[in-house]
Amino acid sequence: MVMQNCPLNQMATDFGCIPTDPVGFVSRFYLIGLSLIGGIGAIAIMYGGYTLLMSQGNPTQIMKGKRYIFAAITGILLAIFGYVFIKFSLVDLLHIPGFGG
Repeated sequence: MVMQNCPLNQMATDFGCIPTDPVGFVSRFYLIGLSLIGGIGAIAIMYGGYTLLMSQGNPTQIMKGKRYIFAAITGILLAIFGYVFIKFSLVDLLHIPGFGG
């Protein structure tokens, strides 16, 4: 086990240095969640495209592929707009300390 040298406001864990303040903790895991949503969305778009390409004109498969692509794009957009809404409401409107950049 290797000891890590973390900054003053962070704690060493098995997963790396984790912020001890609530704002830093939440923002770190929020960004991890956004990247997971983006990765899963990209995989869903690829699967939907593959389903469309391999449908051979079958209307059921075509609709299935379109639904996958539409759902993935909708999920990614909701995640992005949620992030923008949080940033706008907490930083620009309410001026809550710790959320600004």
